Order: sequence, then C-alpha cells, then structure tokens
Amino acid sequence: MSLSHAILALILDTPCSGYDLAKDFDRAVNFFWSASHQQIYRELAKLEEQGWVQVEAIAQLNRPGKKLYSITEAGKAHLAKWLTQPSDVMPIKEELLVKLWAGHLLEPAILSEEVKRHRQFHADKLDGFMDIEQQFYSSPADLSLQATYQYLVLRRGIRYERDRIAWCDEVLELMMNHPDVKSF
Repeated sequence: MSLSHAILALILDTPCSGYDLAKDFDRAVNFFWSASHQQIYRELAKLEEQGWVQVEAIAQLNRPGKKLYSITEAGKAHLAKWLTQPSDVMPIKEELLVKLWAGHLLEPAILSEEVKRHRQFHADKLDGFMDIEQQFYSSPADLSLQATYQYLVLRRGIRYERDRIAWCDEVLELMMNHPDVKSF
C-alpha cells in the first residue's frame, strides 16, 4: 500500500483540506498507516498532478485561503483497481522485540520500564479507540455497509491494542517472577 491509496480512501466521501486530512490521518488510520503532515502535502501534490484529486481554492476572512481536495473519477478508478490487488502480508519489524531478545544484557528494571512505557502507549491508544467506538459506532447492527467496514478497521485497532497490553503484562509478570531476577 502506498500513502496515495490511504489518502484517496480518506477523501473518498468528503473533500477536505490538507490540514484536515492530516488530522483525520492521526485520528482514523494512524494505527495501521502513519505519515507526517509534510508527506501528506507532498503526496496530495502528486495526486493532483496525476489527476486523481482535484483542488478547490477557498478564500477565508482574516485567514489564509485553504485548498479542498476531492477524489476524481480517475482517482476512484485507480483506488478501485488497487482494491482488487492481493494485499501484502506485512512482517513484524519492531525495535522492542530486538531489545527484549538481547535484554539479558540489561538490568531487568531498565527493560521493564521500557515495557511499561509501551504498555502505557497502547493503553492510551486503546482509550482513544474506545472513545471513537462509543461516539460513532455504538450500534453496529444499524451501520451502513461503508460504516461497517470502517468499524471493522476500528475493531482491528482495538483488538491490536488489547493484545499489545496483554503481551506487555505477560512480559512484566514473567520478568518479575523469573528466579534470576532479584527485583525491579
């Protein structure tokens, strides 16, 4: 998947500014695809050059003008073609796992603090996802097909964060109860 596909998917229904798109990125898809604001703006320019998005300049009082980006028919066709392609299975590539693998070189307290930090990060993400679920998807049986697909993506994020928290708890418990670990 490329950043262009994620952007096209996000503006599929609602035109938005680059700023709003970056906020939506942070809120809606950041658990499975991340991009900086600079990357998003660069990609929007490329998508416009390719004719996959169109831009409408909006004048604003007492503020700089903004650009609204919307997907074109050619952009929809490109996105639809990409949707039919098989998805790559992404390998795990995580720094914390390497640190844990070689963790015996550290004092257990140092490694446990890193695991606790990761646990807190995932707990915070889970809280955010749960808020989104409650606010927008409180009645899954009543959702449109499009909203159901989006809800399923959110559910994947929720399950991922819950699993990460449970794994961190497992790591900490095994470390704490290991006979070679005195205390931390």
